Amino acid sequence: MSYSRASRKMMIPILALLLLLNGMSGAFAAVSSSASIPSVKIPPVPFAFKSSPLPNVMVIASGGTLAGKAADQTSFQNYKAGTYLMEDLVKQLPDKNKIADVSVYQFGNKGSGGYTIADLYDLSQVVDEALKLYDGVVVTTGTDTMEEIGYFLDLTVQSEKPVVITGAMRPWDVIGTDAPANLYNAIKLAGSGKTTWFGTVLMLNDMIHAVRDVTKSNAHRMDTFETPIMGALGYIDESEIRIYRAPARALKAGKENWKTPFDLKKIAKKSLPIVGIAYNGQEMSGGAIRGFVADGAKGIVTAGTGAGGISSQMSEARKEAIGKGVIFVTTTRTGSGTMYGGGEGIIAGDSLNAQHARILLILALAFSNDFNTIKGWFEGVGTQEIDGSKLAS
Repeated sequence: MSYSRASRKMMIPILALLLLLNGMSGAFAAVSSSASIPSVKIPPVPFAFKSSPLPNVMVIASGGTLAGKAADQTSFQNYKAGTYLMEDLVKQLPDKNKIADVSVYQFGNKGSGGYTIADLYDLSQVVDEALKLYDGVVVTTGTDTMEEIGYFLDLTVQSEKPVVITGAMRPWDVIGTDAPANLYNAIKLAGSGKTTWFGTVLMLNDMIHAVRDVTKSNAHRMDTFETPIMGALGYIDESEIRIYRAPARALKAGKENWKTPFDLKKIAKKSLPIVGIAYNGQEMSGGAIRGFVADGAKGIVTAGTGAGGISSQMSEARKEAIGKGVIFVTTTRTGSGTMYGGGEGIIAGDSLNAQHARILLILALAFSNDFNTIKGWFEGVGTQEIDGSKLAS
């Protein structure tokens, strides 16, 4: 096809305009792709709730057994976690108008083990945003990794308002389910304000626990959550909520150092590093440690025998990893007990179990690469020791 000279002259500015528009489109695309994720949009407190004398509680749902659908009404183990929507479950709760005005935010709907550390980054910020509007928050999730999700929230949520994490050991729709009672009592606890300044607490089976100390102790029983040595914070008996001890951070109520250093708004999700757990046993090899290092782990927690001991092969692999800049935290596989001391590249995990120590190490490494800074956080934020001689100061 041929064009006249006049036609070609007319096409030059048209082509230039098209090229300009194409370039602008690419520029807009670049800006769009690099733009930060929009802030979380939490539903406002309903107008009808504002004149109510009841506390405003938001339930932030992520699924788990509590929202599970069973194969039939007697299938305690055969069910699909994270099936029912929280809005529908809350509607089924009897007498909730006696304890709180309840709103719902559906964060997700699956088993707790299906969430990534990056997802917890998002969940924590959803909780903080909700607490700008609501009096308390309940987070529902699966029990498999509930203690880890709870401790992540405890270390990162910046608000002093009550945060209660709960779930269930039996799905919502089976006989003898614990799901409705746990949800009801968690809402009651969050609305009571009795755990203000406590950080995140865990409530199942009428028992209230500090998430730093609690652990899942049984695969099936409804009384699975226990706090070794230290014991529960309290319990709920129908209308009575009894708190008999408080986590150490509650003693810092109203002080600036109540907050942890781990304000997630100061870091990007990509800053959250890989951290593994290496479990010791009789003549255990160093393969797990070397594998974690090969995967790019910046930190490794060892779950040792007795007072944190590891095999000679694991010890050699740990030495190699420390030489590459990997930071280690020592814990015990026994279920309870305090680790002391440490050494070059090694931090004592105090009384944290391996899974809790891993959460703290992930956050610490996201905020600093300095060994002494991270060690200080484990000795301060992680240890939560009470010194009665300083309480009046």
